[in-house]
Amino acid sequence: MLTFKQLEAIYWVVQLGGFLPAAQKLNTTQSAVSKRIQELEALFHAPLLDRSQRSARLTSRGEELVAAAGRLLAEREALMQATEGRAPRPRRVRIGVTEVTAMTWLPLYVERLHAQHPEVSIAPEVESGAMLRDKLLASEIDLMIAADTFRDERFRASPVGSLKLQWMCKPGLVVHTKAPLKVQALQHHRILTQGPQSGTGILFQRWFESHNLKPGELVVSNSLIALIGLTLSGFGVSYLPPAAVQATVEQGLLEVLDVRPALPAARYAATIRREDRSTLMTSLVRLAQECCDFTRLYQTASGGPR
Repeated sequence: MLTFKQLEAIYWVVQLGGFLPAAQKLNTTQSAVSKRIQELEALFHAPLLDRSQRSARLTSRGEELVAAAGRLLAEREALMQATEGRAPRPRRVRIGVTEVTAMTWLPLYVERLHAQHPEVSIAPEVESGAMLRDKLLASEIDLMIAADTFRDERFRASPVGSLKLQWMCKPGLVVHTKAPLKVQALQHHRILTQGPQSGTGILFQRWFESHNLKPGELVVSNSLIALIGLTLSGFGVSYLPPAAVQATVEQGLLEVLDVRPALPAARYAATIRREDRSTLMTSLVRLAQECCDFTRLYQTASGGPR
């Protein structure tokens, strides 16, 4: 029979990074924590932790179970508060996002978060990925949603979705036939790109190098709005999120270029500090995974603009 003690054991081993801190959290022994996880593995007929490494890591089956355990434990806590007549403790959560998230699914995320956790007040911040990383390390924000480029052993990152970008320019700026352009053809044009403060800037700088793309002139801006404006003006060629410029493309003010190989999708993650012990944070990460959608602008629960 599956028990909450078993779920707590594997959940806190993952949250706290080891058997000893989990045992201390649960006021029990390491052997008891280990036994409960072994019982879970017997129930699911599969290993939940990969013990071949120096530190135990979750298997894919283990990741699924821990995600479910986080939800169940949070729901149990809410139920206990309700039956005991306790009001949920108010909490302020500081969430850091980059521009493209703010322009697309952040409004929907905040709406749904308030609906599920009315006791939580949200303080969103919109910054570059590097700035958010520094704020997360300094405990100035609690959750970072950005391109999954800023890995750190002090963080725990959970994938939420991916952002598709396309090469664009002012119509007529790049002369081409109906055949797809080879990416090397772009180096004859001024390329507008995000820089090392941006997760996508780091990702695509690596991509440029892997395809031996050496533009004669590179203009760097960590502002998505500035890049859109410069591209519209004909100042150069840039890679942009389609949702952010859909209207201008439809009006013929921007042209989408068919470049091969195509740009890879930028993977995004919800990242928290590894020592964060809150079941609330697990719920907020899961909600980000449910809401992440970079294909529509300014989404809300009622649908929002497309």
